[in-house]
Amino acid sequence: MMDVTAIGELLVDLTARTTGTDGYPVLEAHPGGAPCNFLAALSRFGARTALIAKVGDDTFGHLLEQTAAGCGIDTRNVLIDPDVFTTLAFVTLDSTGDRKFAFARKPGADTCLRWEEIDQQLLGESRFVHFGSLSLTNEPARDATRRAIAYSKEHGALITFDPNLRPPLWADLEEAKEQMLYGLAQADIVKISEEEVRFLFDLDEVAGARHILEQFGVSLVFVTLGADGCYYANAQAQGKVPGFVMNTVDTTGAGDIFGGSALSQVLRLGKHPKDLTGEELEQVVRFACASAALSTTVFGGIPSVPSPEAVAELLATR
Repeated sequence: MMDVTAIGELLVDLTARTTGTDGYPVLEAHPGGAPCNFLAALSRFGARTALIAKVGDDTFGHLLEQTAAGCGIDTRNVLIDPDVFTTLAFVTLDSTGDRKFAFARKPGADTCLRWEEIDQQLLGESRFVHFGSLSLTNEPARDATRRAIAYSKEHGALITFDPNLRPPLWADLEEAKEQMLYGLAQADIVKISEEEVRFLFDLDEVAGARHILEQFGVSLVFVTLGADGCYYANAQAQGKVPGFVMNTVDTTGAGDIFGGSALSQVLRLGKHPKDLTGEELEQVVRFACASAALSTTVFGGIPSVPSPEAVAELLATR
């Protein structure tokens, strides 16, 4: 039995660290992609994980598959396609470490995943199946993802969803909203940012979380607030955990690492998300906030996942 299987993008983040003498950015390559960042955190904290993804038959594609496997992620359904290039994300950082994205993805390998290429047995043997909105931007990956989620639900898996809005990847933001709302309607657990709540519903984090619980049948909602922490809610409790002040250099992947870290603690508790008490949820969110905060002190997504010892130390000292 797999604890968590994720479907979606496995890509390279090309981060602008400095500027060359000719005025152009000098790029540093890091392994990433939201679903793999999410799984890397889960694996670091003891979960059994698997990734369903597609990369190109190129240097970056092979490196990414090796990196995912090195994190302890089962890569049996990471496909290497000779006909497309591995997707690239270009990341620019401001003075606070916050990031903006541009993508080389016309098409990227991740958008070319087909339902027929997905290991259905892997989905059927997973306790949780995770996806994000980047899997819904283009065909055939959109159809593959929707069919994978339907199959997983039919076979008893709980679904986690991250809207993960990236405007440059959508020709029409109304279509983005439509696909994100589809994702919410499938999910048992949602990790969503306050910006995405405003984009979808024009609500704050408290009203937005309540709306998602009541209107979409979601069991547990995490609304991340950046450096300010996270608001959480289920049928039993709601509350806010403040963030941890760190020497931030790069926020890439912090939300994904929050999500994977939080789910690792939900798995540890062994209860359905709707049944977690307020005390349990506060512990889950404090752990995830600490993990995400630590990740912002290191460049990249997957490379920034902290160790269990580092998270425990931060929690003990703050």
